[in-house]
Amino acid sequence: MTTTQSSAQTRRHPRLTDGVDQDLRYLIPEGICRTFRVMPYAAVEGTVLVAAADADDNITAHVVAERIDRPVLLVRHTVNEIVSAIDAVYPPQETEVETPEARRARMQMAQMLTRSGLITDDQLQRAMLEYSRTGDPLGDILVSHEAISEDVLVAALSEMYQMQRVGLADFAPEMEVARRLPEPLAQAFQAIPVAATEDLVLLAVARPLDAEQAAEVEEALGAPFRQLLANRTELDQLIQRVHARHYAEVSTRLLMETRPEESAHIVVSGGQKAALVFTAIVVVVCLVIWPVETVIGLVALCSLLYLVVSIYKFRLTLRALGTHLETDVTDEEIAAVDERHLPVYTILVPLYKEAAIVPRLVRDINALDYPRTRLDVKLLCEEDDQETVDKIRSMDLPPHFHLVVVPDSQPKTKPKACNYGLQLATGDYCVIFDAEDRPDPDQLKKAVIAFGRVHQNVVCIQAKLNHFNQDQNLLTAWFANEYSMHFELILPAMGASESPIPLGGTSNHFITSKLRELGAWDPFNVTEDADLGIRLHREGYRTAMIDSTTLEEANSQVPNWIRQRSRWNKGYIQTWLVHMRRPFHLLSATGLRGFLSFNLTMGTAFVLLLNPIFWALTTLYVFTQAGFIQQLFPGIVFYVASALLFVGNFIFVYLSVAGSLQRGEFSLTRTALLSPLYWGLMSWAAWKGFIQLFTNPFYWEKTTHGLDDGSAGTS
Repeated sequence: MTTTQSSAQTRRHPRLTDGVDQDLRYLIPEGICRTFRVMPYAAVEGTVLVAAADADDNITAHVVAERIDRPVLLVRHTVNEIVSAIDAVYPPQETEVETPEARRARMQMAQMLTRSGLITDDQLQRAMLEYSRTGDPLGDILVSHEAISEDVLVAALSEMYQMQRVGLADFAPEMEVARRLPEPLAQAFQAIPVAATEDLVLLAVARPLDAEQAAEVEEALGAPFRQLLANRTELDQLIQRVHARHYAEVSTRLLMETRPEESAHIVVSGGQKAALVFTAIVVVVCLVIWPVETVIGLVALCSLLYLVVSIYKFRLTLRALGTHLETDVTDEEIAAVDERHLPVYTILVPLYKEAAIVPRLVRDINALDYPRTRLDVKLLCEEDDQETVDKIRSMDLPPHFHLVVVPDSQPKTKPKACNYGLQLATGDYCVIFDAEDRPDPDQLKKAVIAFGRVHQNVVCIQAKLNHFNQDQNLLTAWFANEYSMHFELILPAMGASESPIPLGGTSNHFITSKLRELGAWDPFNVTEDADLGIRLHREGYRTAMIDSTTLEEANSQVPNWIRQRSRWNKGYIQTWLVHMRRPFHLLSATGLRGFLSFNLTMGTAFVLLLNPIFWALTTLYVFTQAGFIQQLFPGIVFYVASALLFVGNFIFVYLSVAGSLQRGEFSLTRTALLSPLYWGLMSWAAWKGFIQLFTNPFYWEKTTHGLDDGSAGTS
């Protein structure tokens, strides 16, 4: 219960000037104390006395009562007395304490909106509480939670700052004028010229520029300018239209032109072609001269590859099993995060023909435990996907969601779309989420904390992936087993040993500036995530794992699954070809351990290609007892191949079981016993991807999502 004490009664109680009770000092967080001008200072007969500048304010009374589990009495004190007491308990830092001018502007905004009936007391209270945690502008908080529209906020700001407004929804810019402000400044300040005379430039801005920004803009324009307030979403769309050609060029050609040796735009280099031709000639000559011996040698070589890859994965699994190799972040650490210090976080969401999933996507992103005013969400759509574009526009999303339309050009791939979006990113960190992803709500905060804890050469934090529909059928259970093995065991072990990590396709968090330095993603590589993981390792950077999971939708239909997996295998081979163009340079950059780890990881794609050949030989021999097959496996080769037939399958089954056990998904372990059948599907997809590498190397196989709930899309 909260009441306001009368003057006569107040005199009988202690005053704030008598000092603050040590046991009550931290009863209310600093942000709330400063925002609502309150301070608990004494307890009398079980009632907590709280100094309040406005003891009659219902919102203040409600906020205080929610945070103190005892009877509360608001006692009126002067602002100076309360601020002095707060400063004594929470020593102020100049950059974190609201200035008198900022406070007046905030209170003016709140009064304008409440008196006009545009927001309710409950909406204002929630916004004020978020302000107390983040210090972000009250108007932006209200817009991000859709309490008011962006147009309403612009109108309020226009009245407060006595600035004219400009509508940009149907504005056709004069490109020469619009491009007078360089693109980096246009993006950084969210500003763009909309008209110009000989003496003056009219500049549309999302928010009034400060003196330093204004001076920089005037120098870049070479002329005086006048600011016009604009809707942030409309302004963002205009900047994109003006600079679309530049963004498209960079997203496609940056890596290819700055680091051509690391780009997959050439499938097989000239040196690799020469080596392949030479090897083929040698093999053919040997087959002519020593046919049986040559085939035996090839069989022995393939068996050795099988053995080494299997042992490598088995060793990684043993290292990770029953341990915790990820960078751990506790619930207590997350609860202790000071949201005033949280950076802006860019979320890149590639979309293609996924209009039905967009409402669920927006819901899940808004459910993240991260201030919406610190989110920069880029919804990346292809120009020819009008249905998804129209769906996003029809939802009239708040400005932390940005529709980004990627021009229709080749290659039409997810990494090209991500490169396009990265140029518009404003966050210190960025992450990729797919449309159907359901990340842990605290994943962004965990990543921020982890980045502050790991070694400075860690530029990527990889979260774990798994599936929310793992029980749908046998295929989804196998898929979940594989993901558990990969993300619970293999990748944490690789990260702990500082080996090159092939990143997952989603939930990889980057330091934005470092990602740009690396040239971002290769638009020609259809498994761009794995490739980027190797490239950042070659540059001396590292990837760490965190114990946070993003749930995806496992493909539940075989044809759909084959399309996805064939693309992955094609990309793995692309990645191997790119980085093995100059193997000695790779060895020098990664060291022997990294070099071997890379080849053995990528070697899985080649093992999958060999599976059908060995299975066919084994089946043929069992049913026909063909003598020529027996000749191919003499002595030691026969015993090694026979051991691999059993040991290799045992290891594959064991890894599947171990991954599920490590994750605690005990209901899936029984399906792991049938995983050799899943290996057969993987080999089918591998051959499809291998053939497509030479027939259509940059084609992005689309996979359908939303099959579990009836909302289907592709990515």
